[in-house]
Amino acid sequence: MATTKYYGTGRRKKSIARVYLVPGTGKITINKRDIDEYLGMETLKVIVRQPLVATETVDKFDVLVNVRGGGYTGQAGAIRHGIARALLEADSDFRPVLKAAGFLTRDPRMKERKKYGLKAARRAPQFSKR
Repeated sequence: MATTKYYGTGRRKKSIARVYLVPGTGKITINKRDIDEYLGMETLKVIVRQPLVATETVDKFDVLVNVRGGGYTGQAGAIRHGIARALLEADSDFRPVLKAAGFLTRDPRMKERKKYGLKAARRAPQFSKR
């Protein structure tokens, strides 16, 4: 039983997603739970499916995901990045489509660190004349 498995790692903010694509019917499983059960908002589900829709492979692969770290939005972004990378491993002809849509680019935006003398990254203590 040698089933082909395509792997891709996706990252966004603090989230890391390990994505496996297996030939199947289009079922998406995140952390051993169905996508509808794991992600509440419809917009996040759309984000996750974007690379599959762009390459017209929605019903050709089952997606198995292990994701950890960050919040739901960051995790959805990481899953999208991982799916795009795994699709590239499955078929390199998808590269121009995925690249043009920006799914292969790792989003570099991260949380800015807190600075000393401030309450947060940029938030200064309240100013008072007296």
